[in-house]
Amino acid sequence: MPKLWNETIETHRAAVREAILDRTAALVGVHGLLSVTMSQIAEEVGIGRATLYKYFPDVETILLAWHERAIGGHLQQLADARDSTEDAFGRLEAVLETYALIDHKHHGSEEHYGHLQDRFLAAVLHSGGHIVRAQHELRATIGSLIAEAAKAGEIRDDIAPDELAAYCLHALSAASGLPSKAAVRRLVTVTLAGLQPERSRPKR
Repeated sequence: MPKLWNETIETHRAAVREAILDRTAALVGVHGLLSVTMSQIAEEVGIGRATLYKYFPDVETILLAWHERAIGGHLQQLADARDSTEDAFGRLEAVLETYALIDHKHHGSEEHYGHLQDRFLAAVLHSGGHIVRAQHELRATIGSLIAEAAKAGEIRDDIAPDELAAYCLHALSAASGLPSKAAVRRLVTVTLAGLQPERSRPKR
């Protein structure tokens, strides 16, 4: 089979897969997980039900794939933020701020869950192995940036980078409940202050 033909087929399949993910999330957001059927999804996408089953076996699998795609997009945003500057501290600051803003934007929002408020659905989305992998990657990324900044003398080096990474992620989890981006950035500033070397802290 000619290479161009193969590429055309793969492009079409990728487009159909993306449409399946988007339309399923939209349907579940409106009707709830238990009310959406594969027949509804096929009709929304404009394909036959048999064709849909060639891509996914059930609605839950589709939603897990949709959520994995979203998580992958967030990790790419963090990578872009990390690569936006060469300064060690600046790289750490950029990643922490991007992470906090993502959490603030998507917590309970339409884009994060397609306004999916159902607790059962949330449990389904967070049951995939991609969540564990993403958490490990996130913590490792922040830990390496902390180690880099500590080596440059820009943050404290008396605590292990992995522990400081855990501190940052825990502290920034508060971003989801803040009222504005400005408040989120203030939280990032306070979090970064906790990473400063002892010598740079004001004496009591």
